[in-house]
Amino acid sequence: MLDATVLAALASPRRLQVLQWLRDPRAHFPPQRDGDLVEDGVCVLFIASKLGVAQPTATAHMQALARAGLVTAKRIGQWTFYKRDEAGLAALKQQIAEEL
Repeated sequence: MLDATVLAALASPRRLQVLQWLRDPRAHFPPQRDGDLVEDGVCVLFIASKLGVAQPTATAHMQALARAGLVTAKRIGQWTFYKRDEAGLAALKQQIAEEL
């Protein structure tokens, strides 16, 4: 059975949009001063700006995706950087295929 945490995380169009952007972060986000967009992830400030929301709102969205195992978080200095968890996404796809 699919986990309710995962389903809740995927129920938000904004979270789905962020997952799409994180598939190719260099195409969707500007270069960062700290951390590599692909290796380290995208700073939550850039995600907030692109979503057009405040940083705490973006953080809440990203934490929901992290709890669901769809993104990973990495602290660099005072900021958190997020990237897709490809293994978690692959496991979810497999689970969906098996259950449907």
